[in-house]
Amino acid sequence: MKKQWIAAGAAAILLVSTSAGVYAGTKLQQIKAYLDPSMKFKVDGKPFQPQNDKGAALAPISYNNSTYLPVRAISKALGVAIEYDSKTNTILLGEKVAGIPIADSFSSNDRTKDPELTNYNGKDYKDVFFNNHSGNRSSSFMLYPKGKYQKLYLQVAAIGKDIERFFVQDSDTYIDLEIDKVAVEDGLKTFEVNISGVNTLYVYADVKDGGSMFVPLTTSYYK
Repeated sequence: MKKQWIAAGAAAILLVSTSAGVYAGTKLQQIKAYLDPSMKFKVDGKPFQPQNDKGAALAPISYNNSTYLPVRAISKALGVAIEYDSKTNTILLGEKVAGIPIADSFSSNDRTKDPELTNYNGKDYKDVFFNNHSGNRSSSFMLYPKGKYQKLYLQVAAIGKDIERFFVQDSDTYIDLEIDKVAVEDGLKTFEVNISGVNTLYVYADVKDGGSMFVPLTTSYYK
């Protein structure tokens, strides 16, 4: 993380784009500043064009010998998740302190809260994704972090037969963020996946006949 912020330039002071309602606050101070469209940026040696949340090019602001850019533009370039909490007027960068369970926005025909199916190794996980169908098959589901989080901590267990092929993919770019296998002897395996800036995830596994895929939704979470 330190390397990433250095790459942005020590002179860059970051501002956040907020809603019009915030600008009505009494603590704001009016200043006279200048747009500088001539200034260019590079991130890790590659050209970088600051953009707003709609993809339009942004020029940096020059004020009092300092250069200002929106936090959102810099966070996208450096792979740092960002969110604005309007209730507390707080900018959240990187991982959040508290994890957000994927159960909060999860949808799948293989989701179950049946106590006979939510137990694994003597623990009841209450709410799980459990694919225990017959035959060799694919087992998959979608997740929607919507670019709000830095990491996904996903727990997966193979029951009965090893899962030889497992991956987590950015479904918008088709880039694999995690590729691995899950063995029965692994128990409940936790994958830590960098999902900064990712809107939609595709989680996929090849499950063999006689095997099942178990994913606890309450202990798998975003941060």
